[in-house]
Amino acid sequence: MSNLALSEQIQRGFQENLEEEKLLDCMRCGFCLPACPTYIHSNYNEAQSPRGRIAMMKAVRDGDIPFDDSIAESLDLCLGCRACEPACPAGVEYGHLLEHARDVIQREKKPSIKEKVVRKVAFDHLFQEPNKMEKTVGLVRFYQRSGMQALTRKMNILSFFPDILKGMERVLPPIEKKRTIQGGVFPAEKKSTRVAFFTGCLMNSVFFKTNEATIKLLQKVGCDVWVPENQVCCGALHGHSGELEKAKKNARKNLDSFDVNEVDYIVNNAGGCGAFLSEYEHLLKDEPDYLDKARAFSRKTVDITSLLYKQGIMDLSLRYTGGEKITITYQDSCHLRNVNHVVNEPREILKSIENVDFVELKGADQCCGSAGIYNLIHEDMSMRILDDRMENVKDTDSQIIITTNPGCLLQMKLGIDRAGLSDKMEALHIVDFIYEYLIKD
Repeated sequence: MSNLALSEQIQRGFQENLEEEKLLDCMRCGFCLPACPTYIHSNYNEAQSPRGRIAMMKAVRDGDIPFDDSIAESLDLCLGCRACEPACPAGVEYGHLLEHARDVIQREKKPSIKEKVVRKVAFDHLFQEPNKMEKTVGLVRFYQRSGMQALTRKMNILSFFPDILKGMERVLPPIEKKRTIQGGVFPAEKKSTRVAFFTGCLMNSVFFKTNEATIKLLQKVGCDVWVPENQVCCGALHGHSGELEKAKKNARKNLDSFDVNEVDYIVNNAGGCGAFLSEYEHLLKDEPDYLDKARAFSRKTVDITSLLYKQGIMDLSLRYTGGEKITITYQDSCHLRNVNHVVNEPREILKSIENVDFVELKGADQCCGSAGIYNLIHEDMSMRILDDRMENVKDTDSQIIITTNPGCLLQMKLGIDRAGLSDKMEALHIVDFIYEYLIKD
């Protein structure tokens, strides 16, 4: 396809999928600029700002400029953190505009062979079929436990790989032999609330212990926990990467697996997943067979910290028992904060803990640079953001940095490793911190 033909196809796609009134909501006021990491870390390049990207979308849609690689690169470089949304006085739905623009580009622009293979493996198999995710994680466990990891490091084989992959290999947690929670009901110690637990894909494999601890905490605060069978990846990675139809397919599978009428809440422990689950109503707005259920599902979706707070976790007189008094800090999950507006609950829980000094992290409300698989695709920008964040982390003098999302957790572990702080600091999911140090019998 010629560049002109591609540009015309993209223009038509934007006209069909990007509502003009949504684009016109942007008043070009610039309130989004200080909130945008890519704008800040690209030397204040307007093309890497939310209003700049919206201007380009509208210009392509209106035929004022042709679509070219520079526009594709600008939209691709966006983290999708959506920090611009709470900063925007006009309520511009930037995240939805970005997802639809990427979806059009992905459908019309011919990918490279490498990209095609990666997308096929990731979106058609790994994050579509739980059994394939489990097998892949099993291979990682074999690599860790068989001696291959030690041999690989000794022979310096990793020197042939990109720095980001070397770093992730160092910080990836040990994979447990029992890797998934398949389904069932886990009764509360004293029943008051019935919840369904969305286990996630990475959380239920790489971070299986966190899922186990989540169930035990929920039981402790009076929740009967139902883990529906046949649930799949929430679809966030698909949706953020221009694969909206595949995201919808996952959403429909999850809606078929959960009986929303039988539970008070649908709880998750991954900020990115929770945000996408809460927007199933928007994702499936044009599908009448699923819309009512998607609406009910979205409205019952709740983050683990919000539910623990509601259920009175702080009434348990939490106290750190891991040794002397420690200092901790907290890094927000972008989507948990910017989409689901969960800001105070995790902080209030952490501040209530005896023998712990909570220090607010400067810039905690901005993206750490993980953004799903962004750190693998845009390593340079991701590491610039991360290294800047770690300077603020150092200033807290914390021994533990708490997160609420698996991607953020791995990114902060990588940041600690890159900053040479592994002997002074660790990164933990808030569930693991509460369970291991405060609750565990």
